Formats: sequence, C-alpha cells, structure tokens
Amino acid sequence: MSKFWVEASALALALSIPGASEAQSGAAIQAEPINAAERQQGTAATADITAEYGGVYRGSQAQYAERVGRRIAVQSGLSSDPSAFNVTLLNSSVDNAFAIPGGYVYVTRNLLALMNDEAELAAVLGHEVGHVAARHSAKREKTATRNSILGALGQLLVGSVAGNSQVGQLLTRGIGTGAQLATLGFSRSQETQADDLGINYLAGAGYDPAALSTMLEDLAAQNALTQQIAGASSARPAWASTHPDPASRVRRAQQQAAQVSRATGERGRAPFLAAIDGMLYGDDPKQGVIDGRNFLYAPGRVAFSVPQGFAIANGARAVTISGDDGQAQFSTAPYDGDLPRYVTRVLSQLGNISASSDAVRQTQVNGIPAAYTTVRAQSGQTEIDATVFAYAPSRDRAYHFLVLAPAGQGLGQLESLVASFRAMTSADTAAARPRYLRVVAVRSGDTQETLAARMAFSAYRLERFRVLNRLNPGQAMRPGDKVKIVTY
Repeated sequence: MSKFWVEASALALALSIPGASEAQSGAAIQAEPINAAERQQGTAATADITAEYGGVYRGSQAQYAERVGRRIAVQSGLSSDPSAFNVTLLNSSVDNAFAIPGGYVYVTRNLLALMNDEAELAAVLGHEVGHVAARHSAKREKTATRNSILGALGQLLVGSVAGNSQVGQLLTRGIGTGAQLATLGFSRSQETQADDLGINYLAGAGYDPAALSTMLEDLAAQNALTQQIAGASSARPAWASTHPDPASRVRRAQQQAAQVSRATGERGRAPFLAAIDGMLYGDDPKQGVIDGRNFLYAPGRVAFSVPQGFAIANGARAVTISGDDGQAQFSTAPYDGDLPRYVTRVLSQLGNISASSDAVRQTQVNGIPAAYTTVRAQSGQTEIDATVFAYAPSRDRAYHFLVLAPAGQGLGQLESLVASFRAMTSADTAAARPRYLRVVAVRSGDTQETLAARMAFSAYRLERFRVLNRLNPGQAMRPGDKVKIVTY
C-alpha cells in the first residue's frame, strides 16, 4: 500500500487575476546564489520527501528529467553550474512538482506523462525553481496551512469538519520536516512571480515561453477529468488545490510569454515522447492500484471499493477517500495479534482521544476478522465522529480505516466502504497489473475512438486519451503523428 499522500503547493493550477502590485512580478530578479545553510537544509530534507512520494523513479526518464531540469535551473542565477541542481523523478501517481532550497527539484512521473513536450517540462521545473530563486519559502507566513496527509481531496472536509482541533491535527501528522518544506502554500503574488520567472527562464534557455500556458491548459483539462471520474466537486489534483481560477492564469501566462519573446523557441516534442515511452503510468502495483472505484493492494492480497461520489487517491503511506459528507484514510500499523488493542492504539494517535478495549466491538467482514469503535471528538466548536475500523486478514498483518464524519452520523455514507474490505479476487488480480505509457504512431484510418479503445482502463477511455494528448473532440490526427496511450 502506498504511504501518506502529501501534496506540494507546486503550481497550484489556478491563479486569480493579479492586482496592480502583482503585475510587476514579471521583472527579473537578481537571485542570491545557493548558500551553505540552504544546501544543508535541502540535503537533510530530500530523503524525507522522496519517501513521502513513493521513492525515486530511476532509469532513462529520470536522466532525461535531470538534463532538462538542470538546463532550465541555471537560468535562475542560483548557480551557473548545472550539477549544483539535484533533479529527481518521483515514483508517484500524483500530478505534482516542487522545489526546495538548496538546489533540489522534484517532479512526479504522472505529471511527466501529462506533458506533451520538453518545453512544458522545462516550464514546470522553471516555475518551481522560480519559487526558490525568489526565496518564497522564507517569506511564507507562519500561519500558512500545511496540507493534510489526506491530500487535496480531503482539504475541504478537513477545514469544515476537523478544523484546528486535535483530530484535525491528525490530518497533518506523519509528514516529516522535509515534506513540510514542500507543503506550505504560496501566496497569489508569489505564484504570479514564479510563473513570470519560469517564463523568463524558458526564453533564456531557448524554449518556447508559451509552454507554461499550454501546460496549465493540460492541467486544467486533467482537473476537469478527475472531477468527472470521481463524481465529486472536491476531487482536485495537487496542482489545483490553491486557487480556483485556471483560465485567468493561462491567459496571463500567454500575455507574459508574448512580452518576453516574439520568437518561437524550442518545444522538443519528438525527444520528449521518445524519452517517456515505456514509463510506468499511474499507480505502482507495489504500492497498490486504483481501478475505477476499487483499491487493489496486491502485496497484502486485499481490496476495497469506494462509494459513488467519493474520490480516492493513492499516496505514499495511506489511501484517501473523500467526499462532501465524510472522509477516510486507509493505512496499516504494527500488529501483535490483538485486534481490539490495534484499534485503541490507532485512536491514541489522534491526540487526547482514547477508548478502552472494552469499547471495541468485534465482527467479521467478508470472512475476515474485524474490530471497530466510534468516538465523539471535539473540533473547535464542532463535534465530529471518528471511527477506527480494523481488519486482520492474516495473523501478522492488520489494516484499518480512519473515518471522520459529522457528529451523530458514525460511518455515515462510508458504511459501504468499510463493508467492502475483502480478499482480492482473480478479477482484482488481473486489474492490479502495472500500466505503461506507450508512444505510438497514428495509422491510416485511426481515429480518437480507435486509439482510445487501446487504453488500459475500464471507463473514460476516450476522455483519458484526449486529456493525455491535449486533443479536442473531432480534432484531426494525421498518419505518422505520435500519440500517447496507456497499456498493460
């Protein structure tokens, strides 16, 4: 199972129209070189960050991302030496990128898969390096809200239900100091400035400065598809978590690109597609796989299903399930064979909330021993129900859901979630296979529909194909054109 899913603020996909004071943020800055303290800070944090995001994804794609990242990063003035920048491709199915002080830059393989050319990769990494060059992390307010381990999908409910109480604080625990560097949000003006700096870096490196605007369009389309698939308005990927106005940000990026350079720079579509061909796509089966509304964890041979209208996200240490009327976290903890004690230990991690083993009820779910209890917790001026529902499919391994719901609802709409925990079936096993990104040439007679039929998904094949390739309905493809598909 994957670990806690943390989201970096990254590009934060949307940006409101800037005020007059923000309009000047495109001016070049004289970045101070990376200093020893920043280098030490970044070095100390990187192991924590990579662990939170499923580890390092190695191979030719990682080497390619490093080359592009270093090429754009030297434009920042932080260092003229490309080797001063550590660019890491993360083994994560989350759409995300971020950078931290000390020359450390990160991008997830799923965000890499969404891009359509090298200039877009440079645009994303340039934006993140821009945050570092402008020392935005040092300027963030101390009251900035750290993202919850339940990720972007749970933020709205965390804010309205959990608040800043001890229960709410659970949702921000488990993130090490390294990940904290990447999870504090940036202000609107800081995002604007990082956009403008990234566009300047693109022009300086010889890339098309319009690449940031097209990448933001890609992200907006992915965001809309994510919402459509989840059937929940709160289903927002990492880059969509901060500001709710992607259209204005795209327009502004287009305007800034036109001001920076009237010449069209390099896009690098052919080398980009060649580089990403064959890359693992979506969830790593070793960390669990999301298949529609099912989560399939092959290492433990267990699975569960999420109710309609709830979104599911796989992360590095937990799986998150969230909707308008409840949210849950699926994870595991050390197990000594005593399931009621397991439940009380999980509860104790919530803070000043506890329950005796006598309050834990035991049952079976789909033939698997289970135990659960619900406690009432105070969240500021609001009471909520917190339920721990645990299962022991084997003598030495247990799993659990932590479910938060408004007071008096218990499990609420997530009752079917805890009832769906099961041993994997043969169909589950088949669906838990790894998926790979493949670059194929369009053949004579191919249409969006015929190519989408080759996608390794049970639903939304055509929509996924269009978003992956930035295609509009009815848009023509010529024989010989290269497109991305996802196959087993």
